[in-house]
Amino acid sequence: MLDNSEMQPQQLAPSALTEDMAAFRRFNRMYTRFIGTLQEGLLNSSYSLAEARVLYELANREAPKAKEIAEELGMDPGYLSRLLGKFERDALLKRKASEQDNRYADLILTRRGKAAFRELNALSDEQARKVLGRLLPGERTRFIQSMLAIEGILMTNTDRNRAPFVLRPHRVGDMGWVVSREGAVYAEEYGWDDTFEALVARVVADFLTNFDPKRERCWIAEVEGQSIGHIFLVKHPEQPDVAKLRLLFVEPSARGMRLGHTLVNECIQFARTAGYRRIVLWTQSILVAAHSIYRRAGFQLVREEPHHSFGKDLIGQTWELELT
Repeated sequence: MLDNSEMQPQQLAPSALTEDMAAFRRFNRMYTRFIGTLQEGLLNSSYSLAEARVLYELANREAPKAKEIAEELGMDPGYLSRLLGKFERDALLKRKASEQDNRYADLILTRRGKAAFRELNALSDEQARKVLGRLLPGERTRFIQSMLAIEGILMTNTDRNRAPFVLRPHRVGDMGWVVSREGAVYAEEYGWDDTFEALVARVVADFLTNFDPKRERCWIAEVEGQSIGHIFLVKHPEQPDVAKLRLLFVEPSARGMRLGHTLVNECIQFARTAGYRRIVLWTQSILVAAHSIYRRAGFQLVREEPHHSFGKDLIGQTWELELT
């Protein structure tokens, strides 16, 4: 067991602390200039950084409430209220009495508000593409790893309890883990046989063979370097304006962290940016935990069909989300 002295952060000598403070401030000056946060409008848009962050939360939450957004952003509720009022006056936002608690209002982006978010989101993606595109592969890897390291170090204990994971793109070696864990967990929890593992192997093989980075994506969720979940978004083979959500998976030990919601929302955001008009997915009626995630994200069940697969009699379900 550690005593209190072992648990305390190491104290820096005054001279070393002064040098580190200077380096910290120098980095802040460089980075804020580099990403353009000092401009009057973020990414040459008509919105400030604060307004853009609020728009992001409104677009990526299902009927959020002002309190939720204020807590997520660490924003003064009064300041947030003024921003929301401005959005209402600009016809970007409407309020609707909450069905769960009529003391609160759900905040819903209008068609105009969704268009504003899509424009900002596209500008953000273009900025990231330009920055990362100038780097060599090894430089890009070090750059992203350094950002993840900073994020992990600076997260408070409260943040760790709320969102202790990071999301990253796939890399060499991930797909073997995807196939292995999907096969093992579904066999243990639902008794599915190795034909399901074979299906997963075909999905990831097709993804790697035909990967289109502009329109497809895999996200791997990690905690301290350990993979705990994943999801894929791929092109529909016959409908160019339709994306398919595939292989949503969360390790049993990571459930309860809202990781599934985060992964699905990442897919939706990317699909909008990539220009898709609809997302479809195929799942099974017994996977009720996943259904709540899809429903909360706005998906609707459109079709059910019994079938015998993976050694079991199942009811397959098709869910869809319209993005326009």
